[in-house]
Amino acid sequence: MLKKILTGVAAIIVIYFLTSMPVIQKKFLYPFPYRSTIENYSARWRVDKFLTISVMKVESNFQESANSHSGAVGLMQLMPETAAWIAYQLGEEPDKNLREPETNIRYGTWYLAELEEEFNGNDVLALAAYNAGRGNVRKWMEKNNWDEDFSDIDKIPYAETRDYVKRVLHCREKYSKLYSSQDLISTPVALHELRFVCLKNFSL
Repeated sequence: MLKKILTGVAAIIVIYFLTSMPVIQKKFLYPFPYRSTIENYSARWRVDKFLTISVMKVESNFQESANSHSGAVGLMQLMPETAAWIAYQLGEEPDKNLREPETNIRYGTWYLAELEEEFNGNDVLALAAYNAGRGNVRKWMEKNNWDEDFSDIDKIPYAETRDYVKRVLHCREKYSKLYSSQDLISTPVALHELRFVCLKNFSL
């Protein structure tokens, strides 16, 4: 019995160590798909690329075919009517293929940048608006006398939106640390042969 317990503890320690390594985190926990597209449009619309990738991860976990119960679609989970409004603001005809990655990222990044500008760079308010709608956020600000320095996420009325904002900001912190500098730990050759499929199911 003791041997089984010690074996289990050892396995947990090994898994913890491996998942703490930047190379493992990048591959399985915080990958950066569509990187060039995200960096391109984030730079164009002047929004933090790590915020963009974090929104995408939380919204769809990088599933192009993602579809919410409310009708939001694609990588950045855009409502068709919101996408049509974005296209109008960009002086374009609405793109009917909203699930196409570049279109979804382009529209979603523009919209995120628009919310950041509307709320004067307040990430908490901008993310809350991305999730719950800018109209709801404006109502909360008026009702609760929040100004544009608001930062107390726990005061957001919707539990779903509170959780959403926390998760996105947590992801951005992780992405910023992982991709802003070179990893301090080199990748052992043996790691290239490992396949930790179960890590894909780890929660944030």
